[in-house]
Amino acid sequence: MKMNRRDFLRTAGVWVLGVGLLPLTDVLAQGARPQVLPGREALSAARWAMVFDSRRCREGCQDCILACHRVHNVPDIGDVEEEVKWIWTTSYEGAFPGRQHDYIDGLRSKPFVVLCNHCANPSCVRVCPTRATFKRSDGIVMMDYHRCIGCRYCMAACPYGARSFNFRDPRPYLDEVNPDYPTREKGVVEKCNFCAERLAAGIPPACVEACRDGALAFGDIEDPGSEVRKLLNSGHVLRRKPELGTGPQVYYIV
Repeated sequence: MKMNRRDFLRTAGVWVLGVGLLPLTDVLAQGARPQVLPGREALSAARWAMVFDSRRCREGCQDCILACHRVHNVPDIGDVEEEVKWIWTTSYEGAFPGRQHDYIDGLRSKPFVVLCNHCANPSCVRVCPTRATFKRSDGIVMMDYHRCIGCRYCMAACPYGARSFNFRDPRPYLDEVNPDYPTREKGVVEKCNFCAERLAAGIPPACVEACRDGALAFGDIEDPGSEVRKLLNSGHVLRRKPELGTGPQVYYIV
C-alpha cells in the first residue's frame, strides 16, 4: 500500500485526536490485507485442523514436502542456515522435546511431519507490529507478504520454528514457478498457510492430497463427524508443546 506524506499525516492526526476507535496500526492496515476470495465450491470449517498419523507415514517419503514446496514456490537455497521450509520431517525428540518415555523405542525411528500449527492463541500474531501475520475466523494463521517488514519478531515468538526468513531473493532458486501462487522477495518471512488458496477453490491442502499412505488428514476439528475428529479417537494423540498455551491445531497420532 502506498501512502503519501499528506495522507499519512491525515490518518495519524485522526488517531492522535481520538476520533478513530482503532490503534494506528489497525487504521493503516485497513484495506491492505489480502483476502483469499472463496468461490462457490470453497471448503469451509469452523476451525481447520490437521492430523498426522505416524503409524502410516513411510520413512524416507517426501511426497507431502515436495508437493507443498512446488505449489507454493518454496525455494531450495541449499544452505541449512538460510533454508526456507513450509513443511518438513523431524525425529520424535525434535517434534516433542521433553516428552521422554521409557517405552518409545519404536517412535524414535519414525519421521514426524512438522509445520505451522495454526495455533488457537498464536504468539506470532500478538507480536507482529504491522499485522502482516493475522488469524482468520476459521483458525488459519495467514501472512501478508506485502506488509511484512522483516523484523522477525514472529520468528522469535514462534516456539515451533515454523517460520522462515528470506535472506536473499528466493526466485533464482526455483526450478519452476507455479503462476497460481505469488513468489516472495528478499527480507520477508513466510510459512505454511494450510493451503488457504486451495481451500478457496474447493481443493484440499497439497500435502494431504499428495500423501499416498493416508498419514495426513485435514478437516473441521469442531465437527464431531469430521475425519479428523474420528482419527483423534483411534489412538494416542499428542500436540507439540501444549504446555505453552498456544493451542496448536496440528495433532499427532502415535
